[in-house]
Amino acid sequence: MTIRYEANPPKVLPDIDTNESIRKFVEKIKIISKRCDAIHLTENVLGYQRVSPIKVGEIIRKDIPDLPITVSLRVRDKSESEISDFVDRCISVGFSGILILMGDPSQTGGKDSGQIPSLTVKKLREQGIDTKIDLYLSISNKPDFSKIGGKIDAKPKGFMTQVIQNIEQVQNLHNNLKEFSIIPILLYPSPKNEKSAKFLNLDLDSYSQKFEELVNKTHEITGDVLITSPSDFNGLNEFLGKTYSKV
Repeated sequence: MTIRYEANPPKVLPDIDTNESIRKFVEKIKIISKRCDAIHLTENVLGYQRVSPIKVGEIIRKDIPDLPITVSLRVRDKSESEISDFVDRCISVGFSGILILMGDPSQTGGKDSGQIPSLTVKKLREQGIDTKIDLYLSISNKPDFSKIGGKIDAKPKGFMTQVIQNIEQVQNLHNNLKEFSIIPILLYPSPKNEKSAKFLNLDLDSYSQKFEELVNKTHEITGDVLITSPSDFNGLNEFLGKTYSKV
C-alpha cells in the first residue's frame, strides 16, 4: 500500500522567522513519515509565497533518506530556463517525481509566463528527463476524456487528481487511463478542514462517514493514494497511526 501525505511548505511572511518555520515543518514530516510511505511537497499553493519545496525537500532527504518525495512545479510564473533549473535541482536532490501544473494565480499580481503543463512535460520527455525522474500532470476528478488529448499525448508517468469525492470517480479514471499511473487525492474529513471542504463543494459529514472505506477501495483500484489535510496535521497523523501505521 502506498499512502502519500501532501505537505504545504511554510508561507514566507513578514516578522516571521522563516528558518524556525522550516524547522517546525521538517519535524512534522519526521513524525508523519512513520505513518505514510511518501510525501508530496506543494509549491505556492493558492498563489501565496511559500518556502521552496526544493529547499525543504533537500533537508528532508538528508534527515529521512529513504522517504520518497514528489514535488509540485508551477509553470504559471516560470520561464523555460527557470523550469529547467527547477527540474535539474529536483533530480540533483533525488526526488522521485514532479507534478507539473499551471498553479493558482499569484497573490502578488505577477504576470503569467504562458507556459502550458502538458507542453512542458512533452519538452522534458524529448530531453530524456523522464528517464531520470517521474513526470506527472494534474487531472480533474471527473474529466471529459474527449478533451484531454493534449495531456495524454504528453505521455506523463501518470496523473494526480483533484480531490476525489467518491469511488465512482476513481473507477472512471482508472478505466479510461489504464496506461497511466493514477494518484487520487483525498481530503482528510476533519472539522478543521471544513473551509477546504466548502471550497471543494464537498459534503464533509457524508464524506467522513465512509472515508476509511474510500481510502481502502481507492487503493485497491490504483495502488496509490495521496491524502491532504491542510488544517489538521495532528488529526490525520492520528488517523494514519491507527489505520496504516508502518511502526
